Amino acid sequence: MMNLIKIIDKYIKKIKKNKFNNLEIINIKKKFLSKNGIINKLLINLKKIKDKKKTGIKINFLKSEILKIIKNNNNNINKNNKIDYDFFYIKKKQYKLGSKNPIYLIKEKIKYLLINLNFKFIDNKEIEEDWYNFTSLNFTKYHPSRNMQDTFFINNNILLRTHTSSIQIRYMKNNKPPIKVFTFGKVYRNESISYSSFNMFHQIELLYINKNVSIIDLKNIILYLLKNLFYNKYKYRYRISYFPFTKPSFEIDLYYNKKWVEIIGCGLVNKKVLNNVNINYNKYSGFALGLGIERIAMIFYNINDIREFFKNDIRFIKQFK
Repeated sequence: MMNLIKIIDKYIKKIKKNKFNNLEIINIKKKFLSKNGIINKLLINLKKIKDKKKTGIKINFLKSEILKIIKNNNNNINKNNKIDYDFFYIKKKQYKLGSKNPIYLIKEKIKYLLINLNFKFIDNKEIEEDWYNFTSLNFTKYHPSRNMQDTFFINNNILLRTHTSSIQIRYMKNNKPPIKVFTFGKVYRNESISYSSFNMFHQIELLYINKNVSIIDLKNIILYLLKNLFYNKYKYRYRISYFPFTKPSFEIDLYYNKKWVEIIGCGLVNKKVLNNVNINYNKYSGFALGLGIERIAMIFYNINDIREFFKNDIRFIKQFK
């Protein structure tokens, strides 16, 4: 069967004539020597022809030429102290499965709880404008958080967001009530690093805007989250607080390790904030709620130092499933 010999001769001529780079040689090896490659297909067709001996010799010659090219290329790589050719191939090996970060585990748990209540997940950028991060949320011009000591400013108008509330502003500007959303992401504050604080952490925030939303709705959500996160294991309390973007405002503390730990900041959305995003506060009301994932994870998994989350120590991560 002369056609098959001609095909093999064509391959041999092409292989011997050209010079190949590393990537091309990887493709040649796959194309010719893999399970479904050309060499195996030629060997299968060999059974169908009369002149098996002559054709078989040609196939073996083609294979030896390909192996020679691969070998020469490996030698050149090793001489130049480059990565060995075998590096490009995944060998059959048993790998252990990794572990999930506790921040991820808590985030997914809360995400599941909120989706069950028909909250929609939204996201946006971490580098934010002053108006979205401060002004629209009723922060005064000389509020302490606007100082360089508290916020990472890139210039007078651009900064690393200090909370995920800026995402809610962007969403309210472009969407009409009813609004029922939550967001998750990194936030940045120019704070001293210690066992209980870090200059980057993760927040989850909820926003619900509709007709006749009240503190009762807010308290029901808080009760639902605490019950499903901590299974009524800890006492909790409400404490009157102040946030520029909510009025009235509250903080929820959890009694953990013989002390009260603040875990949630919340309140009814300030009328000034609704006005800034063109929502009629005479018709609509709502609540906002924010919590730090690291602090929830520290209580949930009994971790006593927030810095452990960011050390990339595999021994720490291996503890969690």
